[in-house]
Amino acid sequence: MISPLLIVLLAQTAHQHHPPQSPAEYAKVLKDPARDAWQKPHDVIMALHLKPTDVVADIGAGTGYFARRMAMHAGKVLAVDIDAELLKIAGQGAPKNMETVLSVADDPKLADASVDLIFICDVLHHIENRPAYFAKLAKALKPGGRVVNIDFFKKQLLIGPPVEMKLSEEQVVDEFTAAGFKSTGSQNFLPYQYFLIFQKK
Repeated sequence: MISPLLIVLLAQTAHQHHPPQSPAEYAKVLKDPARDAWQKPHDVIMALHLKPTDVVADIGAGTGYFARRMAMHAGKVLAVDIDAELLKIAGQGAPKNMETVLSVADDPKLADASVDLIFICDVLHHIENRPAYFAKLAKALKPGGRVVNIDFFKKQLLIGPPVEMKLSEEQVVDEFTAAGFKSTGSQNFLPYQYFLIFQKK
């Protein structure tokens, strides 16, 4: 019998490597209830301190794991992803204030000065030209807007991608700083991930 922990490991590894599979199978991985134990979605949402007027962009939203939850607290949520089939699943029965946005690998397709919070979870290491991408994120933020990035610690863990695929916390801070952002805070309640907050300088 496979242990629940190993099931989570296999599911998360599949998520990070994006193996060939149907959108329905991929959706099961993304929405695996076992993820809640370590991803702590409620705690993450509470730590975002969302306001009823906030517009949030969830980059790499997939099936809407976080986007649906954020829609319960924000004014509008944009579920952004490059996979049309996953966005179709995300949109099924979604809250009325959640919209899906089909993006491309090098462009989140967000209007200038349109969002209060850009949320990125377990996605940043998939973006190849991050400096150019960060510039587009900066343009999309309203004055005073924030970027929150959550990703796995760059070390061997029971879940997540291989170490060589990960970005260290220090690297992420350095890259955002070079792109014209400043670090404005962090959280440390997640067992396998760092939680960083940035604003434009």
